[in-house]
Parts: sequence; structure tokens; C-alpha cells
Amino acid sequence: MAEQFDTVAVLGAGVMGSAIAAHLAGAGIKTLLLDRPTTGDGKDRDSLAKGAINKALKQKPAPFYDPEAARLITPGNFEDHAKQLSECGLVIEAVIEQLDIKKKLFDAIAPHLRDDAVLATNTSGLSVAAMSDALPEQLRSRFLVMHFFNPVRYMRLLELVPGPETSPEVVARVAAFGEFLGKGVVFANDTANFVANRIGVYGLMATFDVMEEENLSIEEVDKIAGQPMGRPKSAAFRTGDLVGIDTLAHVAKNCLDSLPDDEAREVFKLRPWVQKLIDDGRTGSKTGAGFYRKDGKTILVYDPAAQDYREQKKVRFDSLGAVRKLEDSGERLKALIAADDKAARFAWKLLSRSLIYAANRLGEIADDILNVDRAMRWGFNWDLGPFEAWDAIGVGQSVERMRTEGLDVPTWVQEMLDSGRDCFYTREADGALSYYAPRVVTDSPGPVNAAIDPRTLSLAALHLNKPRVIKENMGASLVDLGDGCLCCEVHTKMNTIDGDVNAMMREAVNLAERDFDALVIGNDGEHFGAGANLMLVFMNAQNGNWEAIEQLVAEFQSTVQGLRYAAVPVVAAPFQYTFGGAAEISMAADVAVAHAETYMGLVEVGVGLVPAGGGCLRMVERFTESLAGISGASPLHFIGTALTNIATAKVAAGAFEARTLRLLRDADDIVLNRDYLLHAAKARALAMAQGGYRKPLPRSISACGADTAATLGMQVWGMVEGGWASEHDALIARKVASILCGGDVAAGTPCSEQHYLDLEREAFLSLCGEEKTQARMKSILMTNKPLRN
Repeated sequence: MAEQFDTVAVLGAGVMGSAIAAHLAGAGIKTLLLDRPTTGDGKDRDSLAKGAINKALKQKPAPFYDPEAARLITPGNFEDHAKQLSECGLVIEAVIEQLDIKKKLFDAIAPHLRDDAVLATNTSGLSVAAMSDALPEQLRSRFLVMHFFNPVRYMRLLELVPGPETSPEVVARVAAFGEFLGKGVVFANDTANFVANRIGVYGLMATFDVMEEENLSIEEVDKIAGQPMGRPKSAAFRTGDLVGIDTLAHVAKNCLDSLPDDEAREVFKLRPWVQKLIDDGRTGSKTGAGFYRKDGKTILVYDPAAQDYREQKKVRFDSLGAVRKLEDSGERLKALIAADDKAARFAWKLLSRSLIYAANRLGEIADDILNVDRAMRWGFNWDLGPFEAWDAIGVGQSVERMRTEGLDVPTWVQEMLDSGRDCFYTREADGALSYYAPRVVTDSPGPVNAAIDPRTLSLAALHLNKPRVIKENMGASLVDLGDGCLCCEVHTKMNTIDGDVNAMMREAVNLAERDFDALVIGNDGEHFGAGANLMLVFMNAQNGNWEAIEQLVAEFQSTVQGLRYAAVPVVAAPFQYTFGGAAEISMAADVAVAHAETYMGLVEVGVGLVPAGGGCLRMVERFTESLAGISGASPLHFIGTALTNIATAKVAAGAFEARTLRLLRDADDIVLNRDYLLHAAKARALAMAQGGYRKPLPRSISACGADTAATLGMQVWGMVEGGWASEHDALIARKVASILCGGDVAAGTPCSEQHYLDLEREAFLSLCGEEKTQARMKSILMTNKPLRN
């Protein structure tokens, strides 16, 4: 659908406008970024837009997938470049949230818009109907809200809100474009703060009430309201600091002023002590102080009673300790609210009120529970939306508890229970999802089938259809994706690689070669994979069980080489964390189809080891293949770059950077929408099969030789002398350099892939015996913090 909007204009080069422009450019869209002209003699009239682009290029985390994409943005100003709007199929307004200013801008640009152009606003708080009324009549059918969440690149949610006269065709067209951009599209109604902010800010403001009722401190609340409740680690108050306390107050005030009939309107009133923080300029991370303040290396917390900062207290509740090891968010939440201590009471009170509030909003902010749940998962990073969470704790049981405590449960929820349905969602045997539509949104209450996008593949849904699961063990499953494509799905904790995973990957190759046309390596988890099972390596190293470690490495090398030389095409589908062994699996595949947010790296040096699953081998291949056949070309710079990347455990900040690091290749695909990843990987694998796939021939590599390794060793020595690396860093780096150069051989010596794998294995094993390497492994395992020694 990108062809529909090959050129887009963004009006307003502020924080949101520049971030939207950066994301559009990252998706390959030509973008016009306009702002007010800079006045004054000799001044560049486009300086606001140009300055915003330059600022975005320096910003962390980066709003651009690839800094080179900034060339697709043309800066300008409203006065001098308004005529260029005629080239744009979509115009997105992102100026200040004042209706009179927006109306003035709409009047100025309307004559320049082409007849089929869509006009969108990024407003988060103004009435869509009021803005529509301010437009020329011919534009109203092509006007809607596109509410991106900040930071635009990383927050998945895109709320679409049509105006009173917006045509359905325009909504569908913009929704398709949003999905192309990688966004999760939620359809909202024209109410204050739409869906995510309405529910999310209610939850944050209700936190103040329950905190006071249970006499809890800020740090205690954040320990409860984060991961134990299926929310981000930033929980409540850290989230407030990240968003900005002034921004939180603005959204809450908008609800307070705009929602006279909201039964919970009083919740949105700001506490005096919070207002004082704002008045004092302590509005969160952007000012260095808010609910928390960093003092050197210590993070202090605000004490509302003392109106000052203090050191944080240790937070211990039996209920939190009891649920800590429960990995499933629903199980963890259910166990937490069933406990009997202050933390459990807080969690139940906040949850029950939030569930009732969300249920009362159905038909007002959105027309189905699916959009509400998606908004909270995609916009606030909740593990479960309100109705998904309600299902997890048991609707009937929780409603009974609510009524016992005098809470007013929405009538439609009780009607659902009375109808014999005890959950909001159901999955059919074939994986199809249905959800309950209540009387408040339909004349015929009951289950509704969720639309199935043919571009998505859900392994969780396929698992419900047992014939599709061909084989499984504790570490991985083999799933039939259909059309002759097999998937090897890893499902260990953090998708780390262990013996079960190794065995299943080898079985995947055997089965694919016998009964399928292609093989995909992918999963539905939070990350593609965090590397090898480090605990297993550490325990064997502590016990001096060197043969076991060597066998582990040899088996993994055999697995990776089996993927590399399978008789059918193998496609990896990496996303999010793709570290160590997971990166090596992706690099061994014929092709990787990666999500744009793939954070990929050979990170073994961080735990005192070297890549030993073919990672060094692949780096040699990828950094020297362009030199093949070029007489006299020196590989020193290329191998040196590979050494630097491995020795510093460099992780790509996205798939586009992974290409520059040669962890991905130009031939690998990058997909913006996470939902489409497995489908795209399957399509690529089958296309290769149908094109007459032939497995690659084993390579013979011309080694750089021991002299090049010695030269690189001198550079490493310089890093130690300059204080940039420790002696143990240098020991590891010299081993990496030796592997990359082919070991103790002369330059130009032809070496097999197995030769490099043997060097990797020998270096890995020798480092496992080093006391400092074992200390690094222990630090990561026990504290999740790297140790520099």
C-alpha cells in the first residue's frame, strides 16, 4: 500500500513532527517537512525544519532506522514551499495543540492540496469533529486523525480516528499505510485522549488513590505495578518521569475538563504535591528530576510527605516473591491478586477499578474490546490488555469478588456471564479467535470472529491445531506452516540454545529434506534468541568438565553447518534480541528475513568467550568476499573491522545497522511490521524452493595469515596501553584475531570452513578455563550486569 502515498508532507518540525518524518523516511517514503519560516536578514528561512532533521540524526534512541534515510526528507517552510504540497498524497499536521492555530494552517494549505490528497492530524486531545468543521467542505471526507505514539519508531500504536464525514475508503487506505509502516492500527472514536491515553492515564491517576489507601511509597508502588502486574519495568512513576509529569498532567486535565459525564472523573484531579513538582520544574527525565532524581550513581525517590528526595528503601513483599518466577503474565497476575498482603491488595484494587473503567468505556472510546486491548499493549506496552487480563484472572470469580466489595460491575459484563460465556476471548481448534461483542455496541450481543490477516502467521494458533505440530520437546517444536514449509520454533526461556534446541534443529533439517520444500527458523516469543545457555557452560567450567563443553560446542557447530548446507532453502526470521548463537543461526541460513527492530550481535566477549558457532567464520566470509579475485588487495582493514565488532561485542541498533556490520547482507529482507515476519520468511523460503534451489558448495577461504593476526595484536596492545581495554580483553581479542586470520598459517593458505570452526572451538574451550572468564559469566548470570576485569 506504500504506492498510495509515495510522497508525504509533515507540517510541524517539533518533536512529534520530526519523529514522524524520520519514521516515514526510514520506510522509504519521500517526505516534505515544513515549519514556520525563520525571519530576519540573512537567516535561512528553512532553519527550523533543517535543525529538526539534524537534531533527529543525533538523537538517542535513534528515530531513523538508517541515518542515510534522512536524504529522503526535504526541509522547507509553510510560506515558500506550500505549492509542493500538491505532490503529496498524504499530509500530516503535527503543530501545537491549539484549534485556532490548526485552523489557520488548514486555511493556508487547503488551496495547494490535490483533489485526492488525505489530510491527517496527529492531535491527541482536540475534538476531531471540531477540526473537521474548520475545514473546507471538500476536504472533510479526506480528513482523519493519525495519532502516533512517541517515540514514533519504537512505539507500535497508531490510533486512527475518523471525522464525522470521513469516507470509509480513506480510513481503510490510511490503515493499510499504517500497517506498512509497521504500526499496530487501532480504530478509536472521537473522545478525549482516544483509547490508550484514556485508559492508561486513568490507571496512572488511580494509582495515586490506591497508593494513599494502602499507605505505600513511590518505590513500593513501582515494584508492584510493573512486571508483577504484566506492565513495563517502568511501572507507574518511572513511566510518569519518562513521559513527563507535565504531559501526564495535561492529559489528565483534558479528561477532567472534557468528560463531565465520566463516572470516574474525579480520579483525573491532580494531587497538590504532583502540581508542586511541576511548578518547581521537576517534570521528569527531561529535567533530571521528577518522581525520581539521580544523585551521582544513586537514584533518589520523592517523598510526598516530606516534599523532598530520599534514598530508596528495600521493597519486600511475600506476594511479589511468590510470583517472581512465574513466566506467564496471566498466571503471575492471577497469583498476585490472590495473595494476602499490602502488595496484593494494591494490585487487586488498581486492577479491579481499571477493568471496570475499561468496560464502561466500550462503545464510547472504541467499538470492541479487541481495539481496547491492542491499544494498551501497543501504546503502553502492557503484556495483556484489560479484557485479556480479566480473562486471565477468571471473569466469573473476579466479578463475584468485585460485587462482594461493593464495586459496580458494568451490566454488559454480567449479561455475558448470564449467557453462559465466562470469558471475553475464545480460540477455536483451528486457531481462529473470537471475542464478545456486548449490547452497548450491537443489537445482537455475542461472539464475533476476529478478522484474519493473510499476511500473518501465529505459531500459538497453529499449536492449537495439533496435526500442525509434528514434533516437540522442552526446547523447540517443529510446526507445519503449510504449502510445503516447515518451521523450527525455539521456546526455551529467552529462546536460548541448549541440547534440546540443537537436537530439534537437526531433526528439522532431516524432516525438511525428506518431506518439505523449505525450512524457516522463527518463533512468536519476545526475542529471536539470547544466545547459548550460559548457565550450562558456566557450571561445566566451574566443575572442570572440559569434555562436556567441547561436546556442546561441537554439537552446535554441527547444527549450524547442517542449516548452512541443507538440501532445502533455510530462512531465519530474527527480531529483537538476536545475540551470540542466535545471530550465528541467522547468519548460517541461506537468507534472513529480519524485523526492522532486530538488535543483533556477536556478544560472547562480554562473558569472556568468543563466537564458536561459526560467527567468526561468517565474519571472515562476509568481510573478505568482496576481495576475491582482486590481486594485491590487503584484507587487513576488513578483518580489522570484523575484529573490532566482535571484540567490542557490538550490537546493531536495528536491522539496517546490522547490514552495515555485515551481520545481515543486502540480500536479506527487512520487514517493518512484526506481524508479517513469519509469513514473509515463509514466502521467501518457498520462492527459493520454487526457483530451483541448490545448496551452496563448501568454501575454501584464503587465510589472512599469522602475520596479519600479529599486526592486529599490536593494535590490541595499543588499546590496553591507552586504558581502553583490560589485559583479559586483550587476551580474548588476540584469540579472535587469530581465528579470523586462520591461525598459525601463512597468508594465502587455503583453509576449509572446518578449520575455522576448529579454531573457534579451541579458543572457546581455552577461555572457559580462565578465572576471569568464569567471573564474567557469573556476573551476567547472577546480576545481569557485565563485568570488566
